[in-house]
This record gives sequence, C-alpha cells and structure tokens, in this order.
Amino acid sequence: MSIANKKESLILLLGDVVLLYTSLFLMLVLRYGGELTQHTWSVHFYAFSLIFIIWIVVFFIAGLYEKHTLLLKHRLPSLILNAQAVNSVLAVAFFYFIPYFAIAPKTNLFIHLIISFIAISLWRIYGTQFVGARKKQKAILIGSGKEMHSLYEEINNNPRYSLEFVSSVDLDKLEGIDFEEEIISTVYSEGITTVVMDLKHEQIGPILPKLYNLIFGGVHFLDKYKVYEDVFDRIPLSLIGYNWFLENISSSAHATYDILKRAMDILISSVLMIFSILVCPFVYIAIKLDDGGPIFFVAERVGQNNIPIKLLKFRTMSVGSNGSGIEDSPEVTRVGAFLRKTRIDEIPQLWNVWIGDISLVGPRPETPALVKVYEKEVPYYAVRHLIKPGLSGWAQMYHEAHPHHGADVEETKHKLSYDLFYIKNRSLILDLKIALKTVKTLLSRTGV
Repeated sequence: MSIANKKESLILLLGDVVLLYTSLFLMLVLRYGGELTQHTWSVHFYAFSLIFIIWIVVFFIAGLYEKHTLLLKHRLPSLILNAQAVNSVLAVAFFYFIPYFAIAPKTNLFIHLIISFIAISLWRIYGTQFVGARKKQKAILIGSGKEMHSLYEEINNNPRYSLEFVSSVDLDKLEGIDFEEEIISTVYSEGITTVVMDLKHEQIGPILPKLYNLIFGGVHFLDKYKVYEDVFDRIPLSLIGYNWFLENISSSAHATYDILKRAMDILISSVLMIFSILVCPFVYIAIKLDDGGPIFFVAERVGQNNIPIKLLKFRTMSVGSNGSGIEDSPEVTRVGAFLRKTRIDEIPQLWNVWIGDISLVGPRPETPALVKVYEKEVPYYAVRHLIKPGLSGWAQMYHEAHPHHGADVEETKHKLSYDLFYIKNRSLILDLKIALKTVKTLLSRTGV
C-alpha cells in the first residue's frame, strides 16, 4: 500500500497535453473562425506537436511532475511562470530560426503562448486539487524523533496523501501511557484503518501483542521507514541501523544496470567532450589573462571502494591556494568565480567519466581530508563509497544546504540520507531524472 497517489504525475501530464492542444484549437478558431481548413489545422498540429514535446521536457526539468510536497506547493506559481518563460523563448527560437517548421503568420504563436499560459496556470494552481481526490483514511503514527514529527506535519497538511493522522504515539515516552485505553480504544472509536509504526524501535516489542488483534479488525500496518522514504525521497540515518543496510544495500545486485550505465557514460561523455573543445580555448585565454597560471588543477578525491582518484578541473583558485576542502575561504580568482558559477570548471571531468574514475550520475566525491572527518563523525558514511561517484547526484538535486568548503557534520548527515536513497533505488530511469534536473541546475546557475 502506498500513501502517495502514484497516478498523479500521469494525470498532470495528460492534463497538460490536453490543454496545450486545446489552446492550439482555440487559437486557430480565434484567428480563422469559420475559414479554418483541414490543411491549416494539419500544418499547425504537426509543427506545434514538436514544440509541445520540448515544453513537456521543460515542465519535467522544472519539477512540475514532482510529488507535491508542501515546499513545492508554495513554489508552484513561480515554477509555472519560469517554465512558461523558458518555453516561450524556445518556441520563438524554434519557429523563427528553423524555416522548415515555420508557421505563418507568426502572430499565431504569440496568441497560443498567451492562451496556453493562462490555461496551464489555472490547471496547475486550481485544477490539480481534484487530481486523484479520494477519501482519506484515518491513521495513527507510532514512532519517535524529529522525523516522526516531520512525517506527521507533511501528511496532515498535504491533501495529496491518502492518510490523515488522528494521533501519534512517541515510543520514547510510553511510560505512563495506558496503551490499551488510550490507543486501542481510539482505533475503534475513531475508525482507524491504518497504523504507521517503527517496527525496529527497541520499545515496540511490548506493544506488538496489543496491536496484533487489530489485524482481524481490518487495520493495515505500514513500516515508518518505507512511508518516510515514499514521502521525502530520502532515508534519514536516525531511522536505520545495520540491519537496514544488510536488507537494502548491495554492491552486486545491479550488475546489468552497472554495465548499461558505463556504456552510457562513455557515449555521452564522448559527445560532450567534442562540444567542449569549443569552450576550452576561451577558458585558456581567460585564465592566462587573469593571473598567468596553469589552466588545469588536479583535485584529489575518494572514489569507489575508498580508492583515491584525481579529478581534472579548470583552475579556479590562485596558484598556491589550499584546495583540500578544509580551508574556510580558498582564494578564488576573478575568472575562477565565473567558472564555478557557470559550472564550466567541471568540464574537464568528462575525461574522468570517460576513463571510468567517476560516472555522470552518483554521489559527489569528497576530499580525503573531509572523508576522514565524516567517517568518524557520520554513522555509515563509508557506505556511499560502495558505488562510483558522479558529476551530479540525487543529493545535489534535493539537498539545498550541502556544505561547499569546510567540514559540516550535521549537513553531511542530511546529505547522506539522499545518497543512501540513490544507492538503494538506483536505476537508469532515476539517472535520467537526475540528468534532466541537472540541466535546470546548470541553466539557473545554482551550485551543486
């Protein structure tokens, strides 16, 4: 049983497609009225269908098919505006600079942009509240810690989940609670149909016999670990122990995936390196004019199986700066600041992808100095070295407060929870999603 509506993204996609074509029809009716012919419709249909495919990809990159967590819910208007702005630029470039797909008159394009923008915005802001609408099931949450409270708040304040927590039980505060009177009676009196519980908590054992009989009353039981992962797309360390790793993490269970991923790394990095050749001369000139130092910098990192690797980057720090990752303020050059902001400094790492040191997608590799700190301070940190690191990863897409320079144990714990989610669920589909989201990161000039 899943508490999230798995069909939501598909319904949103279908709604977007229907509205795009409906907007196209309305535009043609507005422009041509009763003089609209089959030929005019066909010309516009095929031309606009190509741009619609690109628009849908932009919507995906913008996060408009993500699970609608509370964070996304508040950002939805700005996401729609930004996505439609990008789509407008792409449409203009597509129809104005590719004569084969040109339409006449060009006014049709702008009319469609206005109609579709209004339609998509209304659908996304108001219409989606009816997507997958269903009666909520009453539930009780049994667990402990801040993750329990986060789960309680997220589900009870988001209409897109099928559950509503009527109450919660803190397993760290069971003393003094009459479980039979306060919990079991609540289940029957409130019509509770689901119990979400931490089955691995040390205090759960004594109350399991009291919960057992609820099975015969049609009550469903869900593991809090799985529910949290389903909602937040990460695995907080406070909810797991060694048994979780033994059950979920394996370095050999993805052999076919690893082979296909390696083939994709070689193919894509080869193509990208060909295009990057055009950028290298300009970077060389800029660095030489800035301070006259070497163009490349070799950064030592920790790779798969704790094996040291050397990543090639365009130099962004002044000659002699310590780029170990421990210094609080490495001396970044003027050109280096631009290269970092635009991610151009990482282009040479395509060579590292090609030779197999890293992958295009995977946990970002850390410096040996930081790894030593984190392996002592962050439980299970070494697990992220079971797989090959990457240029971009799940944590880089969803963990906004990750540390850049210097050790930050608390934020690294948070970041590791996303890395573990990726290690457990890695697949070509997930890699594709990360790759597309990385495009958004690069275009918006946000750091990873």
